[in-house]
Amino acid sequence: MILGEIKRFLRDGNSLRVSRSIRDAAYRILKTREHLEENNEEATIARIAEALEVQEREVVYALDAISDPVSLYEPVYNKSGDTLQLLDQLFDETQSEESWAERVALRDAIERLAEREKKILRLRYFEGKTQTEISSEVGISQAQVSRLEKNALSVLRREIS
Repeated sequence: MILGEIKRFLRDGNSLRVSRSIRDAAYRILKTREHLEENNEEATIARIAEALEVQEREVVYALDAISDPVSLYEPVYNKSGDTLQLLDQLFDETQSEESWAERVALRDAIERLAEREKKILRLRYFEGKTQTEISSEVGISQAQVSRLEKNALSVLRREIS
C-alpha cells in the first residue's frame, strides 16, 4: 500500500488533487491532439471533441484540470523595475467603481422613498412577486400597486440621473 501511494505521488506530483477519470480524459485528449497534428490536421477544441465524441466544454475542463496552477503574484511583465503581476490583470466588471457608485446612488434613492413604496419595490424586484400577490399582501388593489410602483421607479430614475 505504501509503495502504491509513493508511485501515485510521483505519477501525479501535483499540488492539486485531480480525479483519475479527469486525468485519464485529459491524456486521451492530448493523445488525440498529437494524432491530429501528426496527420497535419488542425487540432482545435471542436475537432478534438468531435474525434472523442464528447462535448467541447469537457475537453476544455479536462485540459484546465491538468494544467499547472499559477500564482496571482506571478510576474507577467517586468521592465525597468516595474513588475506587473497576474493579479494586476484581473478585473471584475461587476465590481467596477462605476457599478459601485450606481449601487450606492440607488440605495440612497430607495431610502428616500415612502415605506409603502420601498416595500412594493422590495417585494416586486427582490422577491419576484407579481403585482397581484403584492396587492393582497399590502392590502390595496393591483391598480394601486401598479401606480405606486410606476411612481417609485420614476422617482428613482430622477434621483439617479
